[in-house]
Amino acid sequence: MLDLISKGGALVWVLLGCFGLALAIFAERISYYHRAGMNVGEFLAGLASLIRRKNYAEALQECVATRVPAGRVLHAALLRHHATREQLKDIVQEAGQLEVPRLERYLSVLHGIAHATPLIGLLGTILGLMNTFTRLNNVNGYATPADVANGVFLALITSALGLVVAIPSYLFYSFLAAKARHLMHDLERAGIEIVNILEDNREPAHAAPAMGAQIVEFRKADSGSALKRG
Repeated sequence: MLDLISKGGALVWVLLGCFGLALAIFAERISYYHRAGMNVGEFLAGLASLIRRKNYAEALQECVATRVPAGRVLHAALLRHHATREQLKDIVQEAGQLEVPRLERYLSVLHGIAHATPLIGLLGTILGLMNTFTRLNNVNGYATPADVANGVFLALITSALGLVVAIPSYLFYSFLAAKARHLMHDLERAGIEIVNILEDNREPAHAAPAMGAQIVEFRKADSGSALKRG
C-alpha cells in the first residue's frame, strides 16, 4: 500500500493531507456540537420560574453558566428585559446571527474538500497517463502490454484515492450540517420563547393599573348615583 502511494506522485500526498484535514474538522465539530447542545425546553422552564419571581440576576447567571449558543441568546434578551416586544425580537435575532458563524465554522472547508478531491485525483490520473505515454514515446513505442498496464494502473491510483477521500468527507459534511441546523433551530426556539416569557411576565403589571382605573370609575359612578338618590 505504501509502495502504491509513493508511486502515485505528489498529488497522492495532497489527497492524504486533505483527508487528514477532513478528519480533524469532523472531530473538532463533533466535540463542539456536543458541548453546544442543551435541553432548551427544560432550561426555559427553569428561567420562566425565575422570571416570574423577578429574579433576573439569577436567570442571567444561569445563562452565563451554560456556555452554549442558546444560553447566550437568552442572556442577551434578559439583559434588556424591559425592552418592548419588537425590540426584544430584534435583540434575539441579532444575538442568534452572531452565533451562526460559530456553528458553521470549518463546514465550508469540509464541503470544499469533498468537491475538490475527485478533481485532484482526476488531475493526477491525467498527469500519470501523460507521463506513461511520454515514456513509451522515448522508447519508440517498443513496450510490452504489461508496461502499459502498469503505467495506467499507477495513473489511476490518484483517481481512486480522490474518491476515497471525497465520499467520507461529503458524509462528514452532511452529518455536521444537519447538527448545525438542529442547533440553529434551538436558537430560534429559545429566542421566540424568551420573548413570550418576558412579555407574559410583564402583562399583569400593565393590566393592574387598568383594572384599578376601572374600579375607581365604578366607585365614582356609584357615589354619584347615591347622591342623586339622596
